[in-house]
Amino acid sequence: MIKVLLDYAKLNNLATYISDKEIKQIGEMIYKKTGLGSDFLGWLDWAENYLNDKEYTELKLKAEQIKKQVEVCLVIGIGGSYLGARAADNMINGLHNKNNVEMIYIGNTMSATYLAQIKDYVKDKKFSIINISKSGTTVEPSISFRIFEELLINQIGQENAKELIIAITDKSKGALFTLAKSKGYKSFVIPDNIGGRFSVLTPVGLLPLAISGVNTDQVLLGAIKAQKKLADISLNNEAIKYAVARYLLHTKYNFKVEALVSYEMQMQLMCEWWKQLFGESEGKENKGLLPFSMIFSTDLHSLGQFVQEGTKNILFETIIDIKKPTLDLLIPKTVDNLDNLNYLTDKTINEINHVALKGVLQAHADSANIPNIILEFESMNDLQFGYAVYFFELAVAYSGYLLGINPFNQPGVEIYKKNMFKLLGKPQ
Repeated sequence: MIKVLLDYAKLNNLATYISDKEIKQIGEMIYKKTGLGSDFLGWLDWAENYLNDKEYTELKLKAEQIKKQVEVCLVIGIGGSYLGARAADNMINGLHNKNNVEMIYIGNTMSATYLAQIKDYVKDKKFSIINISKSGTTVEPSISFRIFEELLINQIGQENAKELIIAITDKSKGALFTLAKSKGYKSFVIPDNIGGRFSVLTPVGLLPLAISGVNTDQVLLGAIKAQKKLADISLNNEAIKYAVARYLLHTKYNFKVEALVSYEMQMQLMCEWWKQLFGESEGKENKGLLPFSMIFSTDLHSLGQFVQEGTKNILFETIIDIKKPTLDLLIPKTVDNLDNLNYLTDKTINEINHVALKGVLQAHADSANIPNIILEFESMNDLQFGYAVYFFELAVAYSGYLLGINPFNQPGVEIYKKNMFKLLGKPQ
């Protein structure tokens, strides 16, 4: 469900640079769980195990209950605790869907204006809260939860609020676990062996998605399909092919930035999820590509000039090419043809979008000499999303080990937190 094309990537046969032996060694590190950070490889077979799990059945029942009771669902989380769910929501449902429950994502900012506006928006609406945090002490989501828990309790009372507040947190410890237990809030578990940026196929992503109307069974089945299809430890594996190609462009040809590009607006948050996955996984020990993203043709009118003629040998592009759009439109014909567009009326907008993709590819790869990797996605549906999540997670595992780093930790993230807590006067 994802095909990697390297025709425009300026790379010769990958096998001339990476040996089968090296690929096999890394594959064995992953599947035998002997590499750095291997205690966070729970995502490898999570989907097939969770599909028939008792907790997953309870999760879907809770989602159906919430859908019948509220107009708005507030999803509180930051980083991996919200990006995956929001990416899937946008990719699958589109940006203007007709689902009964409006999903609003908060806890990812400390913008006072944003939070105040959301508070004003939901104060007279029926809303529920999903609070997602492993520890329950991360500042951004914790602040949001305090504000909106108080609002909901004041609106409908403590007892009624119990039915509409859900915690997704550690199974046995932490501030949010303790809070949920003491107040009687329903809880679902963030697995110990799956890191935040890899957690979208756990309750972290599945509960918000089920409430938003996504068929989460299909999401998990997509991941299971990828797990089976991408098990081959060789360059015939599309995820390994992608990992090796981007690794070579970085280390052999000295590119510093990978720009993930989509021609679909509803893929923008998928690109944001990808940026966290690869940025946190690879950006350590003074190594790794800077993950960047653009939405074309929108960003062609802001960044296109720089990409085409700006400083060279900085970035290469990875293009997500969606073969079948969720919806399509025909160009209407007009009698006066004042805009001179009647020559397009035998084409759909998606056909024109793909012509734009080909034209940009020729301009960037051929004229500007910018390597382009193409990832062909079949669609933007639930099955494809689950497949894509597993594809990218497996690719970043191989890519991180190729760099010789631990792809599953994020020690640098803690530095800003320590500084912030000190400046805020947090008790030791």
